[in-house]
Amino acid sequence: MIRITDIKLKPDEPESVLKGKVMALLGVKTLKSFRISKKSIDARRKNDIHLVYSVDVETENERAAAARIKNARLIENKEYIFPAAAPSDEPIVIVGAGPAGLMCGLALAKAGFRVIIAERGKPVEERAADVERFWETGRLDPDSNVQFGEGGAGTFSDGKLTTGINDFRINHILKVFHEHGAPEEIIYQAKPHIGTDKLCEMVVSIRRDIEAHGGEIRFSSTLSDIEITDNRISGAVIASAGGHYTIKTSQIVLAIGHSARDTFEMLRKKGVDMEQKSFSIGARIEHSQKMVNIAQYGDMYDKFGAADYKLSVHLPSGRGVYTFCMCPGGVVVASASEEGGVVTNGMSRFSRDGSNANSALLVGVTPDDFGSADVLAGMYLQRDIERRAFKAAGGDYSAPAQRVGDFLGCGHDKIGITPSYRPGIKWTNLDNILPDFVTASMREAIPLMDKRLRGFADKNAVLTAPETRSSSPVRILRSKETLQSAISGLYPCGEGAGYAGGIMSAAVDGLKIAEKIAYNSIICHNNT
Repeated sequence: MIRITDIKLKPDEPESVLKGKVMALLGVKTLKSFRISKKSIDARRKNDIHLVYSVDVETENERAAAARIKNARLIENKEYIFPAAAPSDEPIVIVGAGPAGLMCGLALAKAGFRVIIAERGKPVEERAADVERFWETGRLDPDSNVQFGEGGAGTFSDGKLTTGINDFRINHILKVFHEHGAPEEIIYQAKPHIGTDKLCEMVVSIRRDIEAHGGEIRFSSTLSDIEITDNRISGAVIASAGGHYTIKTSQIVLAIGHSARDTFEMLRKKGVDMEQKSFSIGARIEHSQKMVNIAQYGDMYDKFGAADYKLSVHLPSGRGVYTFCMCPGGVVVASASEEGGVVTNGMSRFSRDGSNANSALLVGVTPDDFGSADVLAGMYLQRDIERRAFKAAGGDYSAPAQRVGDFLGCGHDKIGITPSYRPGIKWTNLDNILPDFVTASMREAIPLMDKRLRGFADKNAVLTAPETRSSSPVRILRSKETLQSAISGLYPCGEGAGYAGGIMSAAVDGLKIAEKIAYNSIICHNNT
């Protein structure tokens, strides 16, 4: 195939003209195949904003055709192939039905393995009802919420599919997502997203595919213990409504997510090797979406849909402050999973048509800030902040909030944007919630970020706190070669184990674990 890059379209040019432009560039009248491989917006110059495309095409005499164009090269059209496997009758237990667990389970089920996924939360249809009830009434279900349930924590987010990793599995995963209901454009957009509404539909389709290949997903089922014999996994103890029972297995995939605090405590008691891990703490910052659009696109702000941003600064103190999980046209959502604690996150639907934009504004936190050598000290720091927020906002899962102008000491206008967080907010001083080094770093960073995104320091913007669950505060150690813990057969996986940082990287890690299990099955088969 030929890949042609840097094809520009004006905002008012329809995408349908692309194919004709490509044929003209190649000097051909027909194409065997044509597909968009990447689409982005170049808004670096506000007086010359345009769309930029890369396309992959097949045609006659491709080498000669490609030689005519400066921005063209021949590429090989490779398909992802899952390794050969020799499945046994013994079940593989996967703990967690987030992107890591689902991708691991789907790959193994399709390869013929007996897969049992234990998910402490509920199916996404029931989970969505529980989440909505929590947002409306403040009644929290500790096992069915924004953090726990089918699809994982990313289900109630913007559904971003961008990632900082470079892995050949990414294109395959995007295609799997599309096959299960995600829009086709995620395959080629520079900043793909699904949105909560379409993400919910997608995970149901993946569940049904796993079941169609003989896999089983057990909801409302929590890993309460692991059985170990001669330093090998020998069983998974599951707690459910019917009591505790044991699944005899020699392989457990720990795709538990970053909020499975009771599981972390259980693993520590069992002697599983873990270490403290850096993470981030801050608040959600909420602006008018129109302000963000104008800041990014100038006079053409209404031509490109809801704009996003990504900002970071490195302070003289050595602290890093950055925006994370920016949700265009979205809302700030209540994301608690423990009673007596307040947690915030952001969420957008696929249309991104809300009036507000929000993003996490986060400050890097290292083990030096934890104040303890306890491997779970970072987790306990998170919990302490969340409980302070709960008390400060009235004890009903309302969230503490402060206008940016008040936070910076310059006041605000009487009329500002309406905070989107439900069940509600309580205006208060965030210094009473967040650690001093966090608020000091945020105050220093906001004016600096305003220089890159005009309006970021708008005194009427809203800070809603706390954002504490951006990533796991602990890493469950594993071998780089075997991907197993020091306990044989235990596979730490995904974001909760400390090996991913979003939907795509978690899905990639789940697929890596599945490949390793398949590879090991061949070795075991040959040895017997």
